[in-house]
Amino acid sequence: MAEEVLVFGTWSSPYGRRVEMALKLKGIEYKYIEEDLTNKSPSLLKYNPVHKKIPVLVHNGKPVAESLVILEYIDETWKNHPIFPKDPYERANARFWAKFIDEKCLPAIRKACWGEDQKEREKAAEELSKLLQFLENELEGKRYFGGGTIGLLDIAANMIGYWLGVFEEASGASELLTREKFPKLFNWANEFVSVSAIKESLPPRDKHVAFMRKRFGMVNTSK
Repeated sequence: MAEEVLVFGTWSSPYGRRVEMALKLKGIEYKYIEEDLTNKSPSLLKYNPVHKKIPVLVHNGKPVAESLVILEYIDETWKNHPIFPKDPYERANARFWAKFIDEKCLPAIRKACWGEDQKEREKAAEELSKLLQFLENELEGKRYFGGGTIGLLDIAANMIGYWLGVFEEASGASELLTREKFPKLFNWANEFVSVSAIKESLPPRDKHVAFMRKRFGMVNTSK
């Protein structure tokens, strides 16, 4: 019996795209369902009644919500191309840094690009610089965060590898991730988005920039 794999997401969401990246890396066929978050479908509300958010993975009728939880489910269900380390300490470490990106880096990125005023944006940019340095250090001696292949932290860091650049361009903010300040992270980002399974899972950049600019506006950073 063929497996049914559904992914509920929105085209611009880094969280939903994480799920697609993992499935593509593992060669798992799935059906993608685009959600309108202003008019959520009955299926989304059925499969994620608690948070009523994307992404949701539905595997043979069983729903799994929250992107990092979904990635773990995917890795435990389909064993090829493992994205979680085998070593328990390394697994825990990967989970820690993935949460660090969502809970620390993303809020700083948003404030650095769309803070209420110049002072808030500059303060957030300074904070983000310190946070990115932690990730720079994690890449010491590595091609990817996962080592020689793309792993959990690489996928979670799609926020840094692709979305950060889109947010910078859309908002008009100064460049936050530069080769001069973060050479390892900068090179990682370029290599990460060049991998076919990742590239196929990214939104069209021009469309994405226009969407973000329309949604949040462009900040005049000279003020």
